[in-house]
Amino acid sequence: MRPLIRFVLRVLALLLFRVQVVGSMRSFDTSRLLVVANHESFLDGLLLGLFLPIDPVFIVHTSVMRSWYFRLILSQVDYLAVDTNSPMAMKKVIRLLESGRPVMIFPEGRITTTGSLMKVYDGPAFVAAKTSAIVLPVRLDGTARSYFARIAGTAPRRLLPKITITILPPTQIAMPEASTAKQRRHKAGEVMRRVMQDMLFNSRPQQTLFSALCDAIAIHGRRHYLVEDIKQIEYSYQELLKMALMLSRLVERAAPEVGPGDRIGLLLPNLTATLALIFGLSARRRIPAMINYTAGKEGMQAACTAATVNTIITSRAFVEQANLTDKLAALRGIHLLYLEDLRETMTLADQLWLIGYALWWPRAYEIPVSPEEAAVVLFTSGSEGQPKGVVLPHRALLANIAQIRSVIDFSPNDKILNALPVFHSFGLTAGSLLPVLSGTSLFLYPSPLHYRVIPELAYDRGCTILFGTNTFLANYGKFAHPYDFFRLRYVIAGAEKLSESVRALWFEKFGLRIFEGYGATETAPVLSVNTPMAYRTGTVGQFLPGIEYQLEPVPGIPQGGLLHVRGPNVMAGYFKVDQPSVLQPPCSSAGAGWYETGDLVELDEDGFVHIVGRIKRFAKISGEMVSLASVEKLAAAVSPNYSHAASSRPDPAKGEALVLFSTDPNLVRTALQLKAREWGYPEIAVPRQIVLLDAIPLLGTGKIDYVSLNRLAVKELI
Repeated sequence: MRPLIRFVLRVLALLLFRVQVVGSMRSFDTSRLLVVANHESFLDGLLLGLFLPIDPVFIVHTSVMRSWYFRLILSQVDYLAVDTNSPMAMKKVIRLLESGRPVMIFPEGRITTTGSLMKVYDGPAFVAAKTSAIVLPVRLDGTARSYFARIAGTAPRRLLPKITITILPPTQIAMPEASTAKQRRHKAGEVMRRVMQDMLFNSRPQQTLFSALCDAIAIHGRRHYLVEDIKQIEYSYQELLKMALMLSRLVERAAPEVGPGDRIGLLLPNLTATLALIFGLSARRRIPAMINYTAGKEGMQAACTAATVNTIITSRAFVEQANLTDKLAALRGIHLLYLEDLRETMTLADQLWLIGYALWWPRAYEIPVSPEEAAVVLFTSGSEGQPKGVVLPHRALLANIAQIRSVIDFSPNDKILNALPVFHSFGLTAGSLLPVLSGTSLFLYPSPLHYRVIPELAYDRGCTILFGTNTFLANYGKFAHPYDFFRLRYVIAGAEKLSESVRALWFEKFGLRIFEGYGATETAPVLSVNTPMAYRTGTVGQFLPGIEYQLEPVPGIPQGGLLHVRGPNVMAGYFKVDQPSVLQPPCSSAGAGWYETGDLVELDEDGFVHIVGRIKRFAKISGEMVSLASVEKLAAAVSPNYSHAASSRPDPAKGEALVLFSTDPNLVRTALQLKAREWGYPEIAVPRQIVLLDAIPLLGTGKIDYVSLNRLAVKELI
């Protein structure tokens, strides 16, 4: 680019777009340099040419040469127009790199129309592997919000958005091992896709929940309508911010005993006010502890004890509708604050403070806090024991949101239907915080158990994304009209294993494949998920960017290993009932900071995660380890239209004995034996005792209540 023109354009870009370059410029001091970047707009190549300290050859797709203004920009730089999917064209790029000339390429080939990463072509990755080039990822952020972008729908546009260029650490792509060149090319492309996803994730800002909300408001606009709940009122960012500021101010005045750094309980359904309280309280360093109101009196008391919660915010209307009056009255040492009472304490001075000051300078309202400090406390489901308080810092929640967004596109054109409770990590992070911070419209529904209502809501509100568990999705599919989900793009399942019968039902009845994921409350929660770009039936997808993992062999179980994980989305630690308010950081046999999931997994050669079973859900029968999950799978194959759950009980002769609970009155052991022989299962994997139940007991999160089933199994022995 000519020096004078370059100087003028650079000054203009700095003035108009306030361009900021983040990262080390020393990464460019190398030979055989291949710079790869995401492609958000027609401005991208110009900005990279102006602000990167090299004079590269730009590799552009032949399709962009149709634009006269793009040809005008390219006339100022060295470029090569190629089809990035053509092996012959890529040979020219190889010769350029081998000559020592730095090369700049967009692996997506085309400008994104979703605002997220699109298809990554294999060609650039194969070039990098063939030449052993240094791959330098560069992230462009902000150009997608300009009028030079091509994002479809109602995505926000700004005349002069702030643009950030982030230079990530360099890497290399080794030539994969495969029997054919086509397979090597494909595997190299998969590595490049992960490099690009890592780039999007690693360039995220370090911030808090409230500052992330303020950023979202700045990007999408205060008038952007965002959240709707059962009241059928659609709230904008401005109204959500008003609610967050005012409610937190009223709570702070009504509960002076709850100071900065203290926990305060939230016992509320999926409402806009619940979300507002989470953001508002975290801005004032009060830590919302999300109480599971379906856990019963003992479960709620244990949660309050573990996290030292003495004050709970709830609603009189909700308490009455959910029949919680007696349970809350039985809680010891708990002060209840009702939303209805809080609203009555609002004064004219509060309204003037809100309208005249806080609403326009919300960042000044936030008490400075480190992203490492606690943002919320969630509680484990108690499906296998007493609930524990899981302390999730701002860093963990926002990292998990960034991880999910780096592999799946969520945009303002979407509408998410979330009926999963906000006291559950899946319902909080993926179902509530992610859409609010992404500008994606959200419909909050208070109960996932209304199987006829939720499909009708999806139809009526034109929802495009649905989150659920296997149990909930099975019932939605059963009661829904075939056209209820006509607008759905993604159905994402988690919290429990997705059965083949549910997968087949959704595909045959609605033409939709379910993207199954996997995670834990302790990981905020998502660890892996199937995506449109990386999908394999029967797996829970590939690990998200930033996740480190180790598999520990388990004696007696030849398949898979015990999964330990570490990453920015892992919790700060536990609060336990036996040591209230004492933070116990994650630690496993893999070392400090590692979390032992308790799940046995194995990975295939492409990195897809297969869940073998849960370590606590194995029975030792005559010295052999038998997976209770495999017993349930066996029963589901024999009787796919009914529900089944396996447990075990002590057995004086064999150590343990299997007990199968089923809602099928006609299920007999003979049918299980035949299927077991067909699948090659050993005889000991066939339960001798089948107990008929009207319904399999479930927790409020949709998971099977194995604690209750274990008690029933022991009673059967008596």
